[in-house]
Amino acid sequence: MKVAVFSTKPYDRQFLNAANSLLETPHELTFFEPRLTIETAPLAAHHDAVCCFVHDVLDRDVLGVLRDSNCKFAALRCAGFNKVDLKAAEEMGIGIARVPAYSPYAVAEHAVGLILALNRKLHRAYNRVREGNFALEGLLGFDLHGKTVGVVGLGRIGINFARIMKGFGCRVLAHDVLTPSDVFADQFESVSLEDLLAQSDVVSLHCPLTDDTFHLINAQTLALMKPGAMLINTSRGALLDAKAVIAPLRSGHLSALGLDVYEEEEGVFYEDHSNQILSDDTLMLLLSFPNVLITGHQAFFTREALENISHTTIENLSEWQTNGNCANCVMGN
Repeated sequence: MKVAVFSTKPYDRQFLNAANSLLETPHELTFFEPRLTIETAPLAAHHDAVCCFVHDVLDRDVLGVLRDSNCKFAALRCAGFNKVDLKAAEEMGIGIARVPAYSPYAVAEHAVGLILALNRKLHRAYNRVREGNFALEGLLGFDLHGKTVGVVGLGRIGINFARIMKGFGCRVLAHDVLTPSDVFADQFESVSLEDLLAQSDVVSLHCPLTDDTFHLINAQTLALMKPGAMLINTSRGALLDAKAVIAPLRSGHLSALGLDVYEEEEGVFYEDHSNQILSDDTLMLLLSFPNVLITGHQAFFTREALENISHTTIENLSEWQTNGNCANCVMGN
């Protein structure tokens, strides 16, 4: 198949080419650095399929351009498909496949890293020591052992995160609207979201973005959180109303915030803006807070995860080419 691969960086080319080279008849991959948008969609002309990442747009307009170019398949290099108009894809006969799981450990471990860094002020200590300042004032943390950690979302990532925190000696509370309360009763305490927020010293979000979870953490739910709690989000940016955390951070009601995702990250994350002034006032304000640590949607970024993403993506393309469908399709022909 001739495949137009959008949103590519050098590491994408490296891992996709490696996975593709294992095929007896490799696909013809054409790499494009820009995101897939209505402006860049014509680049997919004369290709059988497109390969897209998390910020690529597959709305009705873009899908229409792809259909008119005789492109019949979109292989997503991610688990989420909230950027895809599934109804339009079905109407136009364009198949959509994703990578449902790539590493259940990578994101969970990154969430733990954010907790440790924020708690023990590692990001601040690193900068101090490089300037010759070895003073400890302002770097006081707390023992994680014995603390209560709330996990919102018990998918594979949430479960692995919860098990890691159990290993630290934490009490783990869990809330998941999709998982029956007795499934993990022997490992975690299943509680309501309100009880989880009220009791947890650390709250970590690991649920998908749906209509029900949009701005799940907002001014009202933040007010329910235990005073001095830490909030971590490595799942989807729009789970959190970022503007609503400003006041709790300033007052100390929220002691720390760790983000690997951000609601308005599209066009910002994955790019170098070091020579520019960011236009997002909320993001700029959050970056100025010493008790906020933001990473650029890198929680998934491990060698194992990239290998799994690439192999599954190539397998999805091959299976579609052979059968006109594939096991990881969220929308078939």
